[in-house]
Amino acid sequence: MTSLSLAELQNYLASLYRGEARITHVEELGVERAKVSEPFLELKGFGYGKSYLIEFQVRGEKRSVVLQTMRQDSFGHEYLSDRAQNLILAHKTYNRLEGHVKSLDLGAVREDGTMASLGSCGEFFILLEKVEGKEYHWDLDEVSSRGNLRPLDLDRCLALSDYLVKIHSFRKNDMPSLYTRRIRDLLGHGECIMGLIDNYPPEERFISREELHRIEKTCVDWRWKLKDRVHRLCQVHGDFHPWNVLFREGVDFTVLDRSRGEWGEAGDDVSCMTVNYIFYSLQSHGKLAGPFQKLFEAFMKNYLDKTGDEELLEVVQPFYAWRALVLASPKWYPTLSFEVRRKLINFLHNILSTDRLDWKDVNQYLET
Repeated sequence: MTSLSLAELQNYLASLYRGEARITHVEELGVERAKVSEPFLELKGFGYGKSYLIEFQVRGEKRSVVLQTMRQDSFGHEYLSDRAQNLILAHKTYNRLEGHVKSLDLGAVREDGTMASLGSCGEFFILLEKVEGKEYHWDLDEVSSRGNLRPLDLDRCLALSDYLVKIHSFRKNDMPSLYTRRIRDLLGHGECIMGLIDNYPPEERFISREELHRIEKTCVDWRWKLKDRVHRLCQVHGDFHPWNVLFREGVDFTVLDRSRGEWGEAGDDVSCMTVNYIFYSLQSHGKLAGPFQKLFEAFMKNYLDKTGDEELLEVVQPFYAWRALVLASPKWYPTLSFEVRRKLINFLHNILSTDRLDWKDVNQYLET
């Protein structure tokens, strides 16, 4: 946890108030008041959800402020980004409510212990390195056009499966709430099941509001089946689909756009990639068949053989349901045929109704 020196705090206040600042007193609220005597005294444990009263002088004027941080906890604040989100919202809204204590600034402590003001920030951005490569979906497009597999197609499929075997081998046993949260987010996150359902157009020929309602209720039941399987918590990508993989020569690739945190359920990544073999095959064959069936089964067999994770077949169902909702959505895929959309919804219903996925006979889940 960060230690913040009074020297850096003094520099920050001087920058914020545009004048030389001299700290006269720092007090952790809720503990016994003690005078500051050492100019480089460190605020130990800074960031553990503590509040500090800071008294200082700038241009001869006495001022008092409260510096507040947010505690990491299991109420959706596990990640640094969660706590940043809450504090950004606080800073932007406190001053808009009559009678509310005023927010003077929003800041962050850098890794080197210096402080940065973010109070005037608008939108945030991220700066990434440039990576060469071609999105994996182009490979699947070519397989669909050719109607057969090249050796490289199978090699790349197995390379993607091996990648998940590797990253899922990293486990985290000291924070079980992250697993419970991942399953909760699967339902309630704006990008996941409920968010997808809320963004379906109100009048659709291939699915009704009542059917969406039933899907959502069934997924809630699945949350209760999965939420306590915290022993499964592992490192994940979170959005491992063909548009987020860049291949170069051979099986050399880079992944993009990791989503919704570092840790979660392996079934998230496995379903995210393999549902696309089903998706492409439905458009070409009306079922899982031909080259895409070979890719699907090769990916699954390789993953299960190398991980031994047979329990995956008991927990992957709601993750497949989520991805089927994405693929069937007119908002995301406006040109799909009625038949493809309906088979995706059939798949969703049927897979949610099975306790154990039979990955060797996926076509049984595509029928009405």
